Amino acid sequence: MADHTSEKSAKAAAERVAAKPTKPRKATPEPQPGKAAKPALLAGGNPQIAKAEGDAPVQAYIAAMPGWKSDLGRRLDAIITGTVPGVHKAVKWNSPFYGIEGQGWFLSFHVFTRYVKVTFFRGTSLRPLPPGKSKHKQVRYLDVYEDQLDEAQFAAWVKQASQLPGERM
Repeated sequence: MADHTSEKSAKAAAERVAAKPTKPRKATPEPQPGKAAKPALLAGGNPQIAKAEGDAPVQAYIAAMPGWKSDLGRRLDAIITGTVPGVHKAVKWNSPFYGIEGQGWFLSFHVFTRYVKVTFFRGTSLRPLPPGKSKHKQVRYLDVYEDQLDEAQFAAWVKQASQLPGERM
């Protein structure tokens, strides 16, 4: 008798589940052939790009930067690559890094809500000093707001920074 009762209970439970309306699942968009999925944006609009070496991940990061920041990213990258031929690039911690192969990193940048923060790892050795102080002894920052990049000064800092010992990360 117990077997008959448990069969009835199991059958009744299955019928209740089948009768219960279910929410349709959101369809996962199919990636289009030849088109990569757009990276997620983290806090402040910072693109989430997987850690990788080379120009391709840096370009993916720059392309994913929101609004005017993407144009700024292209300008920063162009100035860096024009000032330091053969510069080594990578994305680490969701930020592009620039350095000299075998010598370490001299600069990175990161997207925030209202600006892009450029980090000079040996910034206290640059002249004039970049304006942003850091809790790290040698680091200096440059916060770049829309349409406020002094390209000549930035290029001078990039040249100086590339000639200093880099940061190993």
